[in-house]
Amino acid sequence: MTHPLLLAVLGLATAALAACSPRPAASDPAPLELERTIPLRDVKGRIDHLAIDPKGGRLFVAALENGTLEAIDLRAGRVRRHVAGLPEPQGIAFLPDRDELVVAHGGDGSVRFFRASDLQAAGQVDLGEDADNVRLDPTSGRVVVGYGAGAFAVIDPATRAVLSRTPLPSHPEGFQLDGTRAYVNLPGAGRIGVADLATGGLVASWENRGRRWNYSLAIDRTAGEVAVAYRLPSRLVVFDPATGNPKQALATCSDSDDLFFDAPRGRLYVACGDGQVDVFQRRDGAYAKVANIATASGARTALFSADLDRLYVAAPARGERGAAILVLRPR
Repeated sequence: MTHPLLLAVLGLATAALAACSPRPAASDPAPLELERTIPLRDVKGRIDHLAIDPKGGRLFVAALENGTLEAIDLRAGRVRRHVAGLPEPQGIAFLPDRDELVVAHGGDGSVRFFRASDLQAAGQVDLGEDADNVRLDPTSGRVVVGYGAGAFAVIDPATRAVLSRTPLPSHPEGFQLDGTRAYVNLPGAGRIGVADLATGGLVASWENRGRRWNYSLAIDRTAGEVAVAYRLPSRLVVFDPATGNPKQALATCSDSDDLFFDAPRGRLYVACGDGQVDVFQRRDGAYAKVANIATASGARTALFSADLDRLYVAAPARGERGAAILVLRPR
């Protein structure tokens, strides 16, 4: 039996440690606040990815199930242009040097180019099947598209030519570029791949270790980390890209589809379909969850613009609630 005096001493020590532990004050502002809501009138169903022109103040939305491409004037807070009849638009990127959009389509495997000024068609490349996520290599100006049963295509936007293809063991989901390397989620293969686009092959492969459905991925080049959000179980895992070993695994919101590093603030934002954005703060070399910001049911795709310092969250229509872009301001 523990002596009553010892219990009292332990209780006092525990209380003292708790008092010294850092915790957010009740009066501390939330790390993200809703600045405005931009309606997406007549947009129904699932919304996929977003792209932004920060200098022109334009946000572009791939409304997958609606079969449309939406162009939003961020200054006016409204949709300015709209293209209908697209076969499942998914991935999207803005090409600033050409003032063009590139949009990958899951329905027919096409990669289509549009003039950003008026959304007029400007060219097309046919990859054959399930063209999905799109990334722009800012160094070369080339476009990288994940597609099909497992491959990357590198496209020259000037000639609309496929310059190279890199085979992958399963369909590529979220990926990010770091030089000639692409870190890519391969949920069908139960792993994360590291592809060298210059040589056209995988140079590393990291096991998911019992976790499943890894769709979103982000790179913090300053800290030298790769973050991946899993859906089953709902976990945020931070990896060391040099070894592929996990550095941290933290519980997060469910049905995640996008995550972003906010490097200047040392934060991570995870957007989830359960209607929230989880905010993780880096302290002493590790992340801790500091807030759950309510958004809307199904709002799992998002875009963080470091240039405009805003997080844009796509909220699909649900019941009487219309589709919208939620503009969240960090603070």
